[in-house]
Amino acid sequence: MSEKLVPKRQYTDEFKVEAIRLAEAVGQHEAARRLGVPVATLGNWSRRSRNAKSIGDVDSHEVKSTRSTRSINDLEAENSRLRKELASARLDIEILRKATAYFVKGSR
Repeated sequence: MSEKLVPKRQYTDEFKVEAIRLAEAVGQHEAARRLGVPVATLGNWSRRSRNAKSIGDVDSHEVKSTRSTRSINDLEAENSRLRKELASARLDIEILRKATAYFVKGSR
């Protein structure tokens, strides 16, 4: 019987911080399910974060603030791009809905 080796996944510090925040909001199991990470891994990150805070280790990777240093213009440009992409996706969905209805009606 051969065992499948699962490659070790690397997560960014920002991802870990946001995962911990999500776990605090909705619970560890739900956060792990949503993010696709093992519950034990998320628990380890949370525990390390709590220990670092209690010791006063502000320089810890898990505790660092992840404030964005991007300019407002960059954020507005990205927001505009995402709105256009969402509008395009909604249009695609509407076209597919109408096409599906047309073909279903024609097959009767």
